[in-house]
Amino acid sequence: MPGRLYRRSLPLAAAVLAASLLAGSAQADDPAPADAALTADLDVLLSDARLANAQAGVEVLDATTGQVLYAREPQALLTPASTLKTVTSTAALDLLGADYRFTTEVRTAGTTYGGTLVGDLVLRGGGDPSLLAQDLDDLAAKVAASGVTTVTGRVLADGTRYDSTPLGAGWAWDDEAYSYSPQISGLTVANDPEYLMDTVQVTVTPGAAGEQAKVALVPAEAPMTFSGKVTTGAAGSGSAVGVDRRRGSNEVLLSGSIAAGAAPVTSWLTVEDPNTYAGKVFAGALARHGVRVVRGVQAASGTETSQPLLSHQSQTLAELIVPMLKVSNNGIAEHLTKEIGKVKGGRGDWATGVAQIRAFLKTNGLETPAARQVDGSGLSRYDLITPAKMAGLLKLAQNKPWFDAWYNALPVAGNPQRMVGGTLAARMTGTKAANNVHAKSGSMGGVDNLIGYATAPDGRKLVFAVMVNNFYGASPRPVIDAIAVRLATGPAATATPSPAVAPQSKAKSAAAPAAAPAGGGAEYTGTRWEDCEAVSHC
Repeated sequence: MPGRLYRRSLPLAAAVLAASLLAGSAQADDPAPADAALTADLDVLLSDARLANAQAGVEVLDATTGQVLYAREPQALLTPASTLKTVTSTAALDLLGADYRFTTEVRTAGTTYGGTLVGDLVLRGGGDPSLLAQDLDDLAAKVAASGVTTVTGRVLADGTRYDSTPLGAGWAWDDEAYSYSPQISGLTVANDPEYLMDTVQVTVTPGAAGEQAKVALVPAEAPMTFSGKVTTGAAGSGSAVGVDRRRGSNEVLLSGSIAAGAAPVTSWLTVEDPNTYAGKVFAGALARHGVRVVRGVQAASGTETSQPLLSHQSQTLAELIVPMLKVSNNGIAEHLTKEIGKVKGGRGDWATGVAQIRAFLKTNGLETPAARQVDGSGLSRYDLITPAKMAGLLKLAQNKPWFDAWYNALPVAGNPQRMVGGTLAARMTGTKAANNVHAKSGSMGGVDNLIGYATAPDGRKLVFAVMVNNFYGASPRPVIDAIAVRLATGPAATATPSPAVAPQSKAKSAAAPAAAPAGGGAEYTGTRWEDCEAVSHC
């Protein structure tokens, strides 16, 4: 499937604001170099032709003293993409605590007589971004074990802990169907152990040549309808399967063909109204455990009078930031933002959450230079931050009681283990940076960033922020990785970036694999979190 051309831009007012912020930000000359050898080496790397028409902001600090060792446009306001997750995760750990947990409740709105609940069963979401279908099944089993066999009313799905705005400001409309852009609700269900929330799994399996392919939906209770079809072609004929969700609905559009005998093709799509979706999955689990619900599933108003029956607690926040950072889970980042708003500001919305994050930065001396944050994951094109502020945040984090958990949650360069290397598993392999550099990547069309820590050969810990914006054509990623390798290698052997590579296209289906990220070796299985570095937003 061909890549998509990105023609996204800020609305006029936002563009004017961005320009004013840039004009008003500190644009003094870069600090005098504190490390002449490093300066010479990084200047060479940053003269690469792939950066000729791009904007590159870089800052390298001594992690212990904070001394600036290298800087190039450190005060430039740049699009962070998923490196913004470092801001959101550190604020969440500081404001909510590393031991914070989300709680999902099952409540009764009515009176129980014997095995009959005369009234409704309420599934009240607590904002848990990691609530699995299996967790709902476990809750349903406990409802049955409590003696309830019939609910005369409904399952009321209560997602009102957060506001009713499901998508962030500046998120691309043409990303809405894909798993990296889930709708955000106080009640949502995840579809795999890495907490791919608000998604369904659609698997297309070939039949005999000339027959219609088989289509399976997981979970089966998801409120999806299907139109179109995928035909089965002759063996060896190749596969081009289209699985898309019509915008604003849960209609799945099927098209194309799959070769007889070919491996099944799996796609992951988001669902409209994650709140009701979770309620339907819970109702299906109740039915499997022998609990009959007479009047189906309906959204709760949040004002119902109810009594607690059962509850489920999530893992701790320190555990949840592992998939958030390792595999760049956008949904977890957005739930943390709204949860911060709810707990600290009384409102579960983006504006309140971001205001609390901004207060965290101010309290810790990172108020300036000016920046703009509108979401928690970095999906928005409106987000702006400077390399200096990013480097300052990483310097600050080292003194926090939760630092070890946070540092270990960052992806580790060149480590192939899924929940160690994360999005950097296939990057910087075979170099001194492998199993050394702990860093968060962030990319979208025209944006590629890396911020983190490197340990120099003499044992000195370094903090770095490398942000490249507004490039077109060959990817700057080899240059970015070469900078991290240079920090881990020292001046004896200056890293040389690999030859220019073609920019990555954004794929929507496993039928049309995207090229592996620079460094190679990435598995592509559809629009899932592991594809983060091969698609537009991570």
